[in-house]
Amino acid sequence: MTPFWQSKPPIYLGRARRESLHAQAPHRAGDGLVSGHRVNLLERYDYPALATPVQFWLGARFYRAGWKAVKAGAGNMDLLVALGTSAAYGLSVYLLWRHADHGMPHLYLEASAAVITLVLLGKWLEARAKRQTADAIRALNMLRPTVARVLVGGVEVSTPVEQVAVGDVVIVRPGERMPVDGEVLEGRSHVNESLITGESLPVAKNPGDNVTGGSVNEEGVLHVRTGAIGAETTLARIIRMVESAQAAKAPIQRIVDRVSAVFVPAVIGVALITLFGWVLAGAGWEQALINAVAVLVIACPCALGLATPTAIMAGTGVAARQGILIKDAEALEVAHSVTAVAFDKTGTLTEGRPSLVALEPGQGTGADELLQLVAALQKTSDHPLAHAVMDRVREQRVAVPDAKEAKALPGRGVEAIVRGRHLLLGSSRLLQEQGASPGPLQEAATRLEGEGRSISWLLAREDGTPLVLGLLAFGDTVKAASHAAVARLRELGVRTVMLTGDNQGSADAVARELGIDEVRAQLLPGDKAEAIRQLRAQGHVVAMVGDGLNDAPSLVAADVGLSMSTGTDVAMEAAGVTLMRGDPRLVADAFDVSRRTYAKIKQGLFWAFAYNVLGIPLAALGLLSPVIAGAAMAFSSVSVVTNALMLRRWRGAATVAGAAAPQS
Repeated sequence: MTPFWQSKPPIYLGRARRESLHAQAPHRAGDGLVSGHRVNLLERYDYPALATPVQFWLGARFYRAGWKAVKAGAGNMDLLVALGTSAAYGLSVYLLWRHADHGMPHLYLEASAAVITLVLLGKWLEARAKRQTADAIRALNMLRPTVARVLVGGVEVSTPVEQVAVGDVVIVRPGERMPVDGEVLEGRSHVNESLITGESLPVAKNPGDNVTGGSVNEEGVLHVRTGAIGAETTLARIIRMVESAQAAKAPIQRIVDRVSAVFVPAVIGVALITLFGWVLAGAGWEQALINAVAVLVIACPCALGLATPTAIMAGTGVAARQGILIKDAEALEVAHSVTAVAFDKTGTLTEGRPSLVALEPGQGTGADELLQLVAALQKTSDHPLAHAVMDRVREQRVAVPDAKEAKALPGRGVEAIVRGRHLLLGSSRLLQEQGASPGPLQEAATRLEGEGRSISWLLAREDGTPLVLGLLAFGDTVKAASHAAVARLRELGVRTVMLTGDNQGSADAVARELGIDEVRAQLLPGDKAEAIRQLRAQGHVVAMVGDGLNDAPSLVAADVGLSMSTGTDVAMEAAGVTLMRGDPRLVADAFDVSRRTYAKIKQGLFWAFAYNVLGIPLAALGLLSPVIAGAAMAFSSVSVVTNALMLRRWRGAATVAGAAAPQS
């Protein structure tokens, strides 16, 4: 007995009614009558008339794509759809012609139309998924202002952004978006860079700071010297990176493509076996063809084709909104399996600029007095160490006395008259030349130098005798976020390594503070790349995190390169992932979004194969009609797409922590 889910009632006359009429009255061939009931020709052919446009107009794309696959000697989903629906349509037309003289036969036109409709639904869902996961690109494109206010001869002139040249001075008022990348010349403000960097809090901008086109000026008027325009702006490069990543194929997708190339011919073979098997079993050509069509329909690998690209688009899109730009799909896939992370030190784990880390006053001198005297000597200097001293002065709001007769001592330091005293500030070489004794400060100096700190001494020359008033130690401050970044990587079971060109003492001090597993110091760029290769030879999947020109070779040598956007353009070009904030916590976030994306890919492929493994035997055994098979195939596509789109709810730990941080 035919299962109830496979039985198909006639289109216009119920089976019981038709059989009753056949029994009650003889059939007269050629008059369109069934037991005295005239089957109107319009009534007979309106259903095929409705199904034909669906088959050959809406379904034309499947014929075109299927024919291209045949010419290329490959198989794809479109070929299966074209074969399956054509078989159902052709069978219906044949039956309609064969039974033209004696009633309405079983037709399967609705099966072919339903399959085409359901597959097109899957295609629409795919296109919708692409539109949704491209939100990051659309949002970034919307950030591009179209007009800029350029300062020409002291007058503001509104100019299309395309006509702004490098070097032009642009005026940006509160509430406006930056039309170009550039450097602040005048004005102070806070700039919201959240849609570019993912940073939730506005960033203070002062003269000398860089600004990015598309960010929002929140407070004061800024005069910005244009540094990049058009395709060279940070925003344009971000858009290209995201588009490239979403268009690329991950390694696992290439494997899926190879599987599909074998899968499609295998399914066609199963359909032929089903067809002839049922015929040999005595079921008749009609029933055999129906079951073969069901096999072709259920096997349409729509979900198989959607699983990987949908997850990649969702993963790269949500990562971009969190400040993680993934340039290619391979980097996204490989990052999930990273077992070792190599960090550059300066600018990556540390701030990348010197700061005053220790202030040791000598006997008879207070800490505040020491800072005041040093600041008096340094306030007119442009040396990086002088900037570190003045940063501390501004932080502690210390009053700075005037200095007279200040002059530089090349290679050694500076001297001046402050409060009537002849003061000298300089290196240990200056201390030795002056014949001064460090006294009790020697122990502190030895300890700080062992940590890789730079030491400066403050001397007073009184009656020709040098007197040590104190020492200052300068070092590169560890970023506050570096502690959390290394701790989170340790929780993920990832080994951490520091590769730096700095001295061993400085590297060891940072490594101890952060809890880094391994340190390699005093490395040249080639040495860093060799260290990466050694880690890979030990069986590690290695990620390299850096920001400088000297990091480019090691970024390329690693399985996955991650660069800070605060670094050089060369580093960003060499890396597969760019972190739009100088926040090392984004490294673990990049691994997290990679792991989640890869999990979605595997889940999608599992369900796609599961549907086929379960559905093909059922269809071959005659337990699924073409309509049910088409619905199951469409449902598999919907489930795979929906599962992948759940990635859009992901938020990185660094972004969550930034949003929770109190605003200063």
